[in-house]
Amino acid sequence: MDGRSTLAPGAVGSEPVRRDDAGFLRDPREDRGIEMATTLRLAQDPEADELLARDPLALLIGMLLDQQFPMERAFASPWLLAQRLGVSRLDAAAIAAHDPDAFAKLMAGPPALHRYPAAMAGRVQAVCGLVDATYGGDAAALWRTAGSGTELLRRIQALPGFGKQKARILVALLGKQFGVQPPGWREAAGPYGEAGSLRSVADVTDAASLAAVRAAKQAAKQAARGG
Repeated sequence: MDGRSTLAPGAVGSEPVRRDDAGFLRDPREDRGIEMATTLRLAQDPEADELLARDPLALLIGMLLDQQFPMERAFASPWLLAQRLGVSRLDAAAIAAHDPDAFAKLMAGPPALHRYPAAMAGRVQAVCGLVDATYGGDAAALWRTAGSGTELLRRIQALPGFGKQKARILVALLGKQFGVQPPGWREAAGPYGEAGSLRSVADVTDAASLAAVRAAKQAAKQAARGG
């Protein structure tokens, strides 16, 4: 980080929380020589999680792919996609402009980046197209410039493939693990924003919490089926 940052809602101790150039949480203690970093365990793979922590577009794509597919594989897929594209950071304009058939083949692998790689390839390109057209290719601007939790939820729901539940989970993930906390973010996230909950990817911080979230989801599905 080069020291440039913008003020953001929230605080660490009595000092203002700042954001780095990617729009992610920057702890003011970094400016005093103490190394701070967002450490994720969503993909359960160090390289894949490191990309998610520093690349907002990778995080969006991982969240998009987290349906009908194991969570850790969904969040590992942006790293695999970057490897196949030969880049260290995903580019919204480049992905949106990629030949659709060729991009579908990249998604198909092997290994496939989703259970339905061709269909999800189209959604990934659509999300990247919207990020490019609306936010100038800067995925972090989606939350960095949101003035409230309600506005953040609305913006996320406008993304292709993001229904209300997925949008709420992303609001919770941003708030809990990245310090993106515009006023009313917990309310916008609904039950996923509750402190101490184990309902979604927003609450996954290690292998144990992943297992707990997975068990909670299975229990919810059984309850919905009446058994």
